[in-house]
Amino acid sequence: MKTQNCYLPHEAEILERVQETPDTFTWKLRFTDPDVAQHYSFRHGQFNMLYLYGVGEVAISVMSGDGSNLWHTIRAVGRVTKAMMALPAGSHIGVRGPFGSSWPLDHARGKDIVFVTAGLGCAPVMSSIRYVVAHRAEFGRLVIMQSVRHRHESLWEPQYEAWRALPDTQVLLTASRDKTRWPHWELGRVGVLLDKADYAKDNCVVMMCGPDAMMRDTASTLVELGVPGESVFVSLERNMQCAVGHCGHCQFGGKFVCKDGPVFAWPAVAPFMSVKEF
Repeated sequence: MKTQNCYLPHEAEILERVQETPDTFTWKLRFTDPDVAQHYSFRHGQFNMLYLYGVGEVAISVMSGDGSNLWHTIRAVGRVTKAMMALPAGSHIGVRGPFGSSWPLDHARGKDIVFVTAGLGCAPVMSSIRYVVAHRAEFGRLVIMQSVRHRHESLWEPQYEAWRALPDTQVLLTASRDKTRWPHWELGRVGVLLDKADYAKDNCVVMMCGPDAMMRDTASTLVELGVPGESVFVSLERNMQCAVGHCGHCQFGGKFVCKDGPVFAWPAVAPFMSVKEF
C-alpha cells in the first residue's frame, strides 16, 4: 500500500455493517481517497489498525477485500471496540496498515492444509480458507476445525456447510459448553476433533488461531501425533498499539508480535507459550 507515514491513518467509510452476534459485528470499509483504495493490498493473516477518532485504536485482522471492499469482523470487548459497535453505516474511521507477517500459503502448495480455530479466532484465517478454496487444485486435502463455546456463537455457519460439500474437504465443528448434540457438531473443546481429522501428518501445514492455551495444547498434541513442529503456524494476539515494533507493548520474548508476527512458526514461540505473563 502506498503511504507517507505508517503512523497516520487513512480515512475510510463504513459501507455496510452486520451484527453477527450480540457482541460481534462485521464492517465493510472503503477508503475515501481513491488513490489509497487503488494501492491497498494485504497478505493473508495480516492486520490493520482501526482508529475511532477521539477514542482510540485497535488491531483487527483483515478478513478479505481490497481498498474499496475491505472486511473486518470485530468483537466488542473493550472501550474502543464497544464504541465502534455503536457506529452506523456511513460513519468514518481511520485505518493504518496492513501490518505483520502472513500465513505460509506459498510454502503450503501441494500439501494438506489444516485450519484450527477457536472462538473469533476463525476471523484471521477466513481469507486463507477462501484462498485455498478458490485455488483448490494447488493444495491437498483441506481440513477445517472450529471450536466455540455455544453453537449460537458460531460465525458464518452457512459458509462452513458449503465448504463441507467440497471435494477432499473435511469440516469439523464443536461446542465446548453446549449440552445438546447438533447434526455435524461435536461436544467438547477443539481437542475432541483431532482424532477425527483426516490429513497427511508428514505432508501438511497447520494454521491455528485462538486463545493461547488452546494453541499451546493443540500444537503440542499435533507434534506428538507426528506433525513436524515447523509445519505448525500460530497467530498470536497481544496489546498492539503502534504496529511497527516501537512501543514495546506486544513484546513476546525477544520478538514483537506486531512486527515479527502475528503469524509465527510454532518452534519460534513454543518456549514462551507456557511462561506466565507472556
